[in-house]
Amino acid sequence: MTMTLISAAFSHQGEIPSLYSCDGQDISPPLSWAGAPPGTQSLALIVCDPDAPDPAAPQMTWVHWVLYNLPPDSTGLEQGITSAYLPSGTKEGVNDWHRTGYGGPCPPIGRHRYFFKLFALGTMLPDLGKPTKAEMEKAIQEYLLEETELIGTYQR
Repeated sequence: MTMTLISAAFSHQGEIPSLYSCDGQDISPPLSWAGAPPGTQSLALIVCDPDAPDPAAPQMTWVHWVLYNLPPDSTGLEQGITSAYLPSGTKEGVNDWHRTGYGGPCPPIGRHRYFFKLFALGTMLPDLGKPTKAEMEKAIQEYLLEETELIGTYQR
């Protein structure tokens, strides 16, 4: 079975509703996953926008959410989940607003793509403090068993 990641709020390659953006309530969309491979000890999630600031001339990848040490038996995250309600043991990294938690789409121009990437890891990571996306990618590299992604789009 291949690992899957879906949202009840938008389809793969579909438009993310404004509720989940800076134009709405800026809350996280509901996410569901299944099919983590045997040997999975934890999951990690990174949400980012590779089209910043302008999809016609992207200059950086803007990070919206970083989570790690999600339990291997977890099956998703509820809409609008906050730090206090993350699954037990889950740790947070920092986004490009220099804070933990979800930050929704808020593109200055054009239609941007938002990659929700879920990683199955063969270990529980040590406490990394509040890692950035780059630090997280380095930490998971040698333990990566499988990954999957859900892509949504948004334009203001």
